[in-house]
Amino acid sequence: MCTAATYKTKDFYMGRTLDYERSYGDNILVTPRNYPIRFKCREPLTHHYAMIGMGAMMENTPLYYEAFNEKGLGMCGLNFVGNCAFFPEAEGKDNIAQYELIPWLLGTCENVSQAREKLQNLNLVGIPFLPSLPIAQLHWIVADANDCITLEITADGLHIYDNPVGVLTNNPPFPYQMFNLNNYRHLSIDNPENTFGTDLNAYSRGMGGMGLPGDLSSQSRFVKVAFTKLNSLSGEDEMSSVSQFFHILGSVDQQRGLCKLGEGEFEITLYTCCCNVTRGIYYYTTYDNHQITAVDMHHENLDGCELIAYHPITEQQIRMQN
Repeated sequence: MCTAATYKTKDFYMGRTLDYERSYGDNILVTPRNYPIRFKCREPLTHHYAMIGMGAMMENTPLYYEAFNEKGLGMCGLNFVGNCAFFPEAEGKDNIAQYELIPWLLGTCENVSQAREKLQNLNLVGIPFLPSLPIAQLHWIVADANDCITLEITADGLHIYDNPVGVLTNNPPFPYQMFNLNNYRHLSIDNPENTFGTDLNAYSRGMGGMGLPGDLSSQSRFVKVAFTKLNSLSGEDEMSSVSQFFHILGSVDQQRGLCKLGEGEFEITLYTCCCNVTRGIYYYTTYDNHQITAVDMHHENLDGCELIAYHPITEQQIRMQN
């Protein structure tokens, strides 16, 4: 399971946690403008916007979990098991496989407005990248500095929802997640008013947040990150903004041992990322390395035609002070 969020100070930031029990060989991938993006049902894109994100690289193909393009548009895919639907190829439609959706959209759109228009003709086809790989059932958050949407493709078709909180987790479908926020309207950053008419002791700070979920379910993580993000404050500078973004997603970090999936298997936060989408700098931490590491896409040759990959630094980096 996963959590994604947006954040804006002077620049626009977007990122996610990836919570799972195992890695598929993750790499920070930079796709330059002239690297051919190939599709199952259409001609390749031989020239497109450059992008950076985390994903698996198989058969020299970037399988992005999330990515951000040079124009300031970002997109994250999150598990949506049991609700995502796939369809046969349809004439006159943009027939796109699930793993092709992020590079197709980010390669050709500069902002959410263009993405909305392009998505109207999308037909998500049920074609796996390899016969041995199951098709991931996902929904997506797509955002720029001024707008944010959630994309869900279910049995009754394609749905594009305005996302005013800039947060996405997993099930249930997005409208239910938003409606559930009504149950938490009472939450406050201030200590609550005493309405009992008798002298009561506010024995602790933070009592306005009593009732804020703290479990690891997707619905609770949605509420927790929405409340944290929408009340979060930081400076406008890069270090303050990046630090605060990691603190926001750190509120739903998953520790090994708390979510058992099977014998010896536990879901953990494999990595957390924060991209300064305005500047194309991709920051990340991993489960065993909480030192923030960065890859700047503009330090690469974005007019090139070779895929660029960096393996994440996963071993803990500790700075000794004495």
